[in-house]
Amino acid sequence: MFRSLLFTVLCGIAVAATSSHLNHHWELWKKTHDKLYAHQVEEFGRRRLWEQNLEIINDHNLEASLGLHTYELAMNHLGDLTTEEITSSFVGTIVPSELERVLYEFLKINKSLPASLDWRDEGLVTSVKSQGSCGSCWAFSAVGALEGQLKKTTGVLMSLSPQNLVDCNSKYGNYGCRGGFMAHAFKYVINNRGINSDAAYPYTGKRGRCKYNPEYQAANCSGYGFLPKGDEFALKLGLVNIGPISVAVDASKLKFLFYHHGVYKDHTCSHNVNYGVLAVGYGTENGEDYCWGEYYGDEGYIKMARNRNNQCGVALYACFPIM
Repeated sequence: MFRSLLFTVLCGIAVAATSSHLNHHWELWKKTHDKLYAHQVEEFGRRRLWEQNLEIINDHNLEASLGLHTYELAMNHLGDLTTEEITSSFVGTIVPSELERVLYEFLKINKSLPASLDWRDEGLVTSVKSQGSCGSCWAFSAVGALEGQLKKTTGVLMSLSPQNLVDCNSKYGNYGCRGGFMAHAFKYVINNRGINSDAAYPYTGKRGRCKYNPEYQAANCSGYGFLPKGDEFALKLGLVNIGPISVAVDASKLKFLFYHHGVYKDHTCSHNVNYGVLAVGYGTENGEDYCWGEYYGDEGYIKMARNRNNQCGVALYACFPIM
């Protein structure tokens, strides 16, 4: 039985020659992901990384076909990067050393839970977006939770502006493309008395001058709360009674980065979280419990195994805005 959560993501030049039978696939991959290199030496090194990652992916999928894994991998736009490059450029959740937790009250909450839940089906989740090479995952996670509450309280589903948070959130302990934390984003929205829409304040993937315009305020929140630390049942309960929840996970494992579909279950995943995502539901697949999280593997999402000792730290820092 597999249980999971559903989630709303350089080295030196190798001496060995590249594999000529992969030339066509390499060219297709470069074209698909708009990959351009300054010179042949750089392309050779990137090609070697791509082939090494491809071999890992193919070996894993062969093992999955033999029933040794509960999920499959696939090549994506990260294929020519090292794990260190990816985590230094794309992840960006920084947990404060002194975190003030405002725990949510569960005593008055309905504890009769459905077997599965997907807030996408209820229209509380906007389309999947790309953060580019900016460590702004925390901002995307925060606006995803705000969008869910906006829809739930007003009936309006609207994409809010992660760029607003990237540019304007520094005095609340966030650092734009160099990382941040979702609860600090909510604190900014509270004190700023609003956040702009994505249409009014579009995403650039770079930190710039704060251009928040109160005339285009699209949403606000009055507070924020945390779910009990490391409590996976509380996360499930929160998803049912609150809506999409901001969470943080360890995204440093190579197989996490190339996840494609199935229930991601990896005993090497740690509790050292570094990537903000949005939990949007949960369920069971082939007997394995999971939660849905927004990422980029399965059309922008990953099914994260749950009831597996808080895999990848998914329930450690679950938080949400209050509208």
